[in-house]
Amino acid sequence: MKLPPVLLAALLLSQSWAFEFIIDGEWESEMMSDHVDHFDSSRIRRGLVTSEEEEDFEVIRGSDITVKSYTVESRITARFAHTTVKSSVVNSGPNAQSIGFNVQIPKRAFITNFTMNVNGITFIGSVKEKTVARNLYAQARARGKAAGIVRTNSQDMETFKTEVHVPPGSKVEFELHYQEMMQRKLGTYTHTLHIQPGRLVPQLQVDVYIFEPKGIKFVKTPSTLGEHFAGLTKVTQTKEKAHVVFKPTLQQQRKCDNCTESAVDGAFTVQYDVERETNAGELQVSDGHFVQFFAPSDLTPLSKNIVFVIDVSGSMWGLKMKQTVEAMKTILDDLTMDDYFSVIDFNHNIRCWSEELVPGTSINVREAKKYIQNIKPNGGTNINEALLKAVRILLKALDQGLIDQRSVSMIILVSDGDPTVGEIKLSAIQKNVKREMREEISLFSLGIGFDVDFDFLERIAMENRGLAQRIFANHDASEQLKLFYSRVSSPLLRKITIQFPEDSVSDVTRNHFDKFFSGSELVVAGKVKSVGSNMLQSFTTASAATMDLTLVTEADLQELDTLLSQQQHSFAGFASRMWAYITINQLLAERSLAPTAAKKRKITQRIMTLAVEHQFVTPLTAMLVESQDGPERLLADSPKDPKQGCCPGIGPAARTNVHFVSSKPPSQPPWFDYTTTTQGPSQAKAPHVTVVENDPHFIVHLPKNNMDVCFNIDSKPGHILNLVSDPGTGIVINGQLVGGKKMKNNKLNTYFGTISIYSEDAGVKVVVRPSSIDLMEGKNNHSFSWAATAKLNLNRVKVAIEKEHKITVTIDDKISAMVLLHRVWKKHPFNVDFLGFYTPNDNQYSSQVHGLIGQFVNEPEVKVFDMHEGTEPEKKQATMEVKGNKLTVTRGWQKDYRNDKKHGSDVYCWFVHNSGKGFIDGHYSNYIVPDLNSFLPSL
Repeated sequence: MKLPPVLLAALLLSQSWAFEFIIDGEWESEMMSDHVDHFDSSRIRRGLVTSEEEEDFEVIRGSDITVKSYTVESRITARFAHTTVKSSVVNSGPNAQSIGFNVQIPKRAFITNFTMNVNGITFIGSVKEKTVARNLYAQARARGKAAGIVRTNSQDMETFKTEVHVPPGSKVEFELHYQEMMQRKLGTYTHTLHIQPGRLVPQLQVDVYIFEPKGIKFVKTPSTLGEHFAGLTKVTQTKEKAHVVFKPTLQQQRKCDNCTESAVDGAFTVQYDVERETNAGELQVSDGHFVQFFAPSDLTPLSKNIVFVIDVSGSMWGLKMKQTVEAMKTILDDLTMDDYFSVIDFNHNIRCWSEELVPGTSINVREAKKYIQNIKPNGGTNINEALLKAVRILLKALDQGLIDQRSVSMIILVSDGDPTVGEIKLSAIQKNVKREMREEISLFSLGIGFDVDFDFLERIAMENRGLAQRIFANHDASEQLKLFYSRVSSPLLRKITIQFPEDSVSDVTRNHFDKFFSGSELVVAGKVKSVGSNMLQSFTTASAATMDLTLVTEADLQELDTLLSQQQHSFAGFASRMWAYITINQLLAERSLAPTAAKKRKITQRIMTLAVEHQFVTPLTAMLVESQDGPERLLADSPKDPKQGCCPGIGPAARTNVHFVSSKPPSQPPWFDYTTTTQGPSQAKAPHVTVVENDPHFIVHLPKNNMDVCFNIDSKPGHILNLVSDPGTGIVINGQLVGGKKMKNNKLNTYFGTISIYSEDAGVKVVVRPSSIDLMEGKNNHSFSWAATAKLNLNRVKVAIEKEHKITVTIDDKISAMVLLHRVWKKHPFNVDFLGFYTPNDNQYSSQVHGLIGQFVNEPEVKVFDMHEGTEPEKKQATMEVKGNKLTVTRGWQKDYRNDKKHGSDVYCWFVHNSGKGFIDGHYSNYIVPDLNSFLPSL
């Protein structure tokens, strides 16, 4: 029997043209946008968009349809997800009928392929430029064949829809592929799959495979499908991999024991985060491309200056205003004493709760909440003047120096409609705001409901370093507002730039970011050049609450590809796909802000070329689906809905910036470098530093006497020893002892497990441990790991960390010290990780300096005489005369590990026994202090 023609048609809503879903070959908004103001033309169609509640979403259309199988598989590799949805359907009725296959997919995802098999005829998709696809599609369109992506009015989803008309007994297999980059929000990546088989299914299964090379911190599966399926999701997790399985039986799918309806209908959610061993970020290299992830934590948030601009026009009356007031109360309670704020409410008039920014004290917050509570919505909407007023309030505070220069300034606009009073032309409002704005200020736009032109809100936010988000006007609107605010309420860094050596990379995506918010992530991708090196480095510079920092990370060019080749459920091309995904989205954002038609056409061509090369269905490309054995064709377009914007969550477009950065580690003071001569250990070059290493052994260099004197301190674990105490400069350096794992030769060795360098005058303390490096400035605390190279510039203190090696602290360019990290074998029976301490002899302390090391800044006279053989032939003995004492000393050597951390360099010295008794002032126990901040009492 010959198969009748396959009828494929899109399921369109009654006002389908409002979604710009292509059936007749016209793409009016694109044709018009080069010649007219897009804002104003898009407003003509606004009122025709239906609400999400009115949309009729059916997963499978048709009666007497049997779904044989429905499977969803996602493979997430380094935050990039490839999802495949498959469904096998049979027309089990007596008549020919249309079968619809509808899938909800994330709006930020790009469809990459769609195939369909109808009674043995296979249709295969390929992405082409829209003009090319439409020309090939013309004949099929004349016969009414179509498939498409309909952009629905929901916050995060759009719907892929297709329909096929088949005779009874026909079997149809659908397969849809789409890809997306996971976005980190509030410390979590959320992967949402809409599982809607539409029927009871004998074979129903969802698999999510996650592979994160640096390790998975946690995996959660919230019960978003409902309590009906509680306990049915299984999670298997190792360090780098996780597998999530949802496989309900036919009986478990039923809404009730005897029901024929499926309870499987909704979002299946997987949440996870990755391990981050360093604040420098994670650099991944694969398939000739790189991806740099940057998500630091343990940094003190920057203070905020916020002007809340709230629409109180008549359309906000009722639930919208109630929800906004409820959210604002919670948001205002989040402000701290270091934050400054004001509130503007507007309709046809502009009113300010305060004409100036005020601190977020409990009294001010209470008064602002009262003001908002008493707002009565009415009148029109003057967005232009409200935004300009907000900008002027912030500029006044900035110009008068009333706020911290390192703080973050933001405007948060909440509105539900278009302007009706004053300047109503959207493009003019955009120009007015941009003209008044400064780079220090960001604008965040929240559009409530579907009456607001969200495309305008998104443009004006992107152009002014912010984000836009639609808020649904329902019972949950308050939570949506609070959730958005929580994403931007904790800025950690400003002016972030992620750079690479210019001869190592090309085609780098946006690498300069205005702000970084806690719980989010910055991502930069690009291509790797073949330059002969097997390593790639990245250099991140940023400004934190009290310091500027430079962070370095690196990656092996081959390591990840080797690892991926051994993983069954990861895909090796993730880096090139992610690069293309980010690049296209940034170009779409740049296109929406293009100032001229010529610029827009140029960007359009770049987008189409990339999308076709990487097979992404975008607003400028279409998927042509053709049968293998005949001329049957269907077309899947991805429309750009003017109500939703082209590219949610992308942020402002920016040019690609690649700068050369030296790959040298952070600069070290000249005293750090110590190279021994080749003439034997006895002629080793003097280190010109004082050293504390190992048990702990002190090596005190006495430059006037041209000798080194050594002694041990035999104290107890937990004791804090004062090394330098200088009330004159306000500097104190203390070290806390840690013991070995167990006794060796009836003695428990002790080492420095913590070194604290504290400048009381600068208000800065650096606490170094083998596990972490903590910087404290007043109430600001920052934590860094040894896993990355970093350079930190505070007001008077400079800190340079070299990965897994050392940290140098310099105060006022006058006093410096270096702490060396010693790692030991984890299974070593006796030893533990410990620290070495090095400080130069020319530090500019005051005359009041003291401490186990500090006292020797005022160098004593030392005489060594009567040298003779000791009990050990290689260790001569002598008499030392120092501080009025005559001591028996032994010639020996200790280790300097600055250049050779494994073996060290021998430093020959005269060893003073009994914990330095007679060489140091008093007894060593006099140098035990109560805490790491303690100055040494007078001896």
